[in-house]
Amino acid sequence: MSAKEEFEKLPEAMPKWIRDHVELYLSDPDKARMWDSTIGGGPGPLPTLLLIARGAKSGKLRPLPLLYQEMDGKYVVIGSKGGAPTHPGWYVNLRANAECEIRVGAKRMRARASTASGDERTRGWKKMAAMYPPYDDYQKRAGSRQIPVVVLEPIGPA
Repeated sequence: MSAKEEFEKLPEAMPKWIRDHVELYLSDPDKARMWDSTIGGGPGPLPTLLLIARGAKSGKLRPLPLLYQEMDGKYVVIGSKGGAPTHPGWYVNLRANAECEIRVGAKRMRARASTASGDERTRGWKKMAAMYPPYDDYQKRAGSRQIPVVVLEPIGPA
């Protein structure tokens, strides 16, 4: 069964604009890669990848588009959840099962996720916040929760 078939029915709780982005990524990945971030306070079109992680409890594949930057041959994403006091579900899922699939435009690959620390975290955060300045506000809003910088390392074709 393909990943698309496994998550063809997206969760009802998923906001419509995210569902629309997932559906566009599945039907026209090259068009979906650049997302108009002005909807979230960003500067305009920014690169997104489609993360497909396995649910920690459900075991189902969960797709979600995320802003990203390349760094050291890997892909960096931010677990901001808009500055909420708790981590996003996709991050919890990756902590339970680090292997995932990512799609960067039409390019599909398996990847292994890790939470950056030290210099890698600092570099990743700066790179992402320079691209999408609201991340710095999200960290302030998150209070004592350190927003994770997640590194997705390609490990083979999907």
